Amino acid sequence: MYTSCFYTTSLIRIIGIVALLAFVACESAQVTGTVEKPPAENLTAGRPAAEDPNAENPDAVQEVLDGKRTEANAAWWGFNETDVTDALQSAINSGAEKLIVPNMGKEWIVRRIFLASDQEIEFEDGVVIKAKRGEFKGKSYCLFRATGKSNITLLGYGATFQMWKSDYQNPDLYEKAEWRMTLMLKSCTNITVMGLTMKDSGGDGIYVGNATTPQPYCKDIYIKDVVCDNNHRQGMSIISVENLLVEDCVFKNTSGTAPRAGVDLESNNATERLVNCVFRNCSFMDNEGAGITMYFKYLSEESEDISIRFENCYVSSMYGYGINIGSVRDTGPSGTIEFENCVVENTNRHGLIITDKSADKARVKFTNCTWRNVNFKFHSPYTALWLYLAHTDRTQKLGGIDFIDCFVEDTKLRPFLKKTEYQSDLGIYDITGNITVSNPRGVTIDLGDKTYDVTLEVHEQESPLFVE
Repeated sequence: MYTSCFYTTSLIRIIGIVALLAFVACESAQVTGTVEKPPAENLTAGRPAAEDPNAENPDAVQEVLDGKRTEANAAWWGFNETDVTDALQSAINSGAEKLIVPNMGKEWIVRRIFLASDQEIEFEDGVVIKAKRGEFKGKSYCLFRATGKSNITLLGYGATFQMWKSDYQNPDLYEKAEWRMTLMLKSCTNITVMGLTMKDSGGDGIYVGNATTPQPYCKDIYIKDVVCDNNHRQGMSIISVENLLVEDCVFKNTSGTAPRAGVDLESNNATERLVNCVFRNCSFMDNEGAGITMYFKYLSEESEDISIRFENCYVSSMYGYGINIGSVRDTGPSGTIEFENCVVENTNRHGLIITDKSADKARVKFTNCTWRNVNFKFHSPYTALWLYLAHTDRTQKLGGIDFIDCFVEDTKLRPFLKKTEYQSDLGIYDITGNITVSNPRGVTIDLGDKTYDVTLEVHEQESPLFVE
């Protein structure tokens, strides 16, 4: 009996101790916040679908339309995986000051989209806006277009606008054209584009031009951190603009139809303009044409003065040229075309071509620029930098170029700078500055026998490079 009481008493004590310990543990957990939470799915079970921020939400849409919301989610208008055009266009047309295009885990397949004024659109990281395959049959149908619009911001770090370039190049599928742009801006004002990749267009990645409105040019355009890749005609075409700043962008792999450049500045008539255009810290790589090209044949003495500047830019190409400047006529515009701290290297064709540029009109100036291993495929004429008079009806005086503290590094037996003329012998005019040349095979220049006001100084730098 004594033994039985002993065990009974001990059991009661043990039960009491366990209960006390459990109570202390519970109190401690409440203080420290370590109480185990129920599984996450239990927290969301039974919630209405509208609480998914990317779900279709007619009530939120109505609040946007009623002006009760200034920020909207494009997915509220619905997300049709095969064609979301109507929903996205309705969201853009809603009047929302800010529109979020969320990453739905699938591409946004669209036909043509038209942008609206006074709106910021943010495309989330990973979003792909993709042209609907088999559409865009019109020769100038673009993925995104804005005509006569103002105050638009497109933000898209990690997002992509993509078309079907190979389809558009197939004559069995599409009528031949070069105007199916990823983004077209015509006569727009105060536009910002940041962070997007624009690729595989049937024309240009970005087009900046004129809609023949009372404002025959775009104005106050800012492009930053954009990649234009594998487009059909140009990475970017600049036709008519005042106040353009392009920073930290990449233009690469253009191939298809001429000019096939990274960027092309080329007006179509004398009423258009290229005023205060600045490219800073940009790269132009592996384009089939030139990395940078400009053509001024259609601008006249009545046109606004040209002002174009490239700062700290880089050009290379296994296919094409470095920099190409053409057709500043004797009756063409005045102004300046400047390159500062730019590098052109490893180009299949010439590092620089200046053609039919009048010595008396817009001046070209290179400051602290470098050309290295250019025209490595021995294209004629055999030189690194080429000045060419091809059309005497455009200019009788080739020249008007400054080279200030520039450098050419070469290993080929050839003149580093050469002037040629096609069926004329008019000479070269007004070439100034100084160029240092490194070439283990020797340094030569060929400007011909007729030189006028040519004061260019050439300095030879001893080269440690191995001679092939």
